[in-house]
Amino acid sequence: MSNTHKIDASNLRKNYSLNELDETNLISNPFELFKKWFEEATKQKVDEPNAMILVTSSNRGFPSGRTVLMKNFDSTGVTFFTNYNSRKGKEIEENPNVSLVFLWKELERQVRISGNASRISRDESEVYFYSRPIESQVGAFISNQSSELESKSKLLDEYEKVLKLYKETKVPFPENWGGYKILPVEFEFWQGQPNRLHDRIHFSKMDSGWKIKRLYP
Repeated sequence: MSNTHKIDASNLRKNYSLNELDETNLISNPFELFKKWFEEATKQKVDEPNAMILVTSSNRGFPSGRTVLMKNFDSTGVTFFTNYNSRKGKEIEENPNVSLVFLWKELERQVRISGNASRISRDESEVYFYSRPIESQVGAFISNQSSELESKSKLLDEYEKVLKLYKETKVPFPENWGGYKILPVEFEFWQGQPNRLHDRIHFSKMDSGWKIKRLYP
């Protein structure tokens, strides 16, 4: 039987050569290095530089990944927002160990962060919720994220109904919605290099600070 769904991507390749990642002038704090790389991605107008792949895992060990948006980064970690009843929310409650991947392909760079996720305070979540456009507030208010949806028309009808209802007043803050902060224990910075001899610098959190090592590509 012929495989009509086959995709051959074996000849798709690019040789990277924009930058190097050298230990001799490396920023020794991974938070500072991430901030520098993020600012460069923003300056270079990378499309959605705050987009990150979030990988969670259930307590049965099945991983799942999806793209979410980082909304805050500081010296303690990375914050994003979601419905706590979504698949990612439920899996974080079961197993708070998660991984993030930022890909800035225009700069031939990637950053991987692993750490522990926990909920931020309700007050912090409310502040961000009400900073969003009302359309986004309504979307979060009506969505039973990750649950089965009978039809798109049902969702759109409910959206229009609720948007009209709260057009002149405050959208109620959803009890099942809010932020998670990921506290990193590991960073890996990847810079593409010619001939697939990529630069990979790994930071692991120790009691005394951060251990830095170069990895084989």
